[in-house]
Amino acid sequence: MPDTTPGSLRTLLRELPGVDEVGVHRRTADLATRSVKTTAKRAAIDLAIRMVDLTTLEGADTPGKVSALAGKAMRPDPADPTAPSVAALCVYPDMVPVAARALAGSGVELASVATGFPAGRTSLEVKLADTGAAVAAGATEIDMVIDRGAFLSGDYRKVFDEITAVKETCGQARLKVILETGELATYDNVRRASWLSLHAGADFIKTSTGKTAPAATLPVTLVMLEAVRDYHLATGRRAGVKPAGGIRTTKDAMRYLVMVKEVAGDGWLDPAWFRLGASTLLNDLLMQRAKLTTGHYAGPDYYTID
Repeated sequence: MPDTTPGSLRTLLRELPGVDEVGVHRRTADLATRSVKTTAKRAAIDLAIRMVDLTTLEGADTPGKVSALAGKAMRPDPADPTAPSVAALCVYPDMVPVAARALAGSGVELASVATGFPAGRTSLEVKLADTGAAVAAGATEIDMVIDRGAFLSGDYRKVFDEITAVKETCGQARLKVILETGELATYDNVRRASWLSLHAGADFIKTSTGKTAPAATLPVTLVMLEAVRDYHLATGRRAGVKPAGGIRTTKDAMRYLVMVKEVAGDGWLDPAWFRLGASTLLNDLLMQRAKLTTGHYAGPDYYTID
């Protein structure tokens, strides 16, 4: 555990090496040109499906919609029982009891956004109550948002303390800390927020809520993958990365898998340590999977619109 007095925590973060923006973009562009070999594509698609956090975070969400999406999370392609389940279903806290009943015994994790998602601008007491209620109702993972205002004003201790308090409230549930990288302005801030979250106990660091633009990008994810890799080397503790928002196609997913392998290493090519937050990606993965099996596309109307 680092010294978390305000001055020491600020020094720790400020002493992180700066991000070479040109280098990040050059490496991202190079990695984006690499492809998955045809012989390995089926396995890569299945891995990507197993990494999906199937998500519905709309004000119009209903118990019926959440139950139906839980069914899809467990069995993405009803016509093909060999299609794997996704990693998790992610819903608002009030929908957790519905999702918990639908997912019972399936092995699919139940994630819930909390802590005043998506803005995060509420009291710590409310954030902890939000988290505790979701866990008590059956959430096995919590996706929390950091206070970006506090972070950008240099109040790192406040952000650190909130993460540690939420982590404690999670109990056995895993904690994903959402940085909302589109609001952090610089790659240096993304690196600092990543390390701050990891030191505070995050099990995952996540790019975005999906409610702001830009959301997940390959350069930002590269910086975050470097952070978890270097943090693991420094401390021995492994943490995961979750890009979320704007990941829609199989080609997108394959680019992220290549990046994980090349930047963090094979140890992160596992749903336990890498997730893809998405609401529409799954259908495209299923279409490409069917194409490899049958030789033709099933078409988008074959799958449910989530």
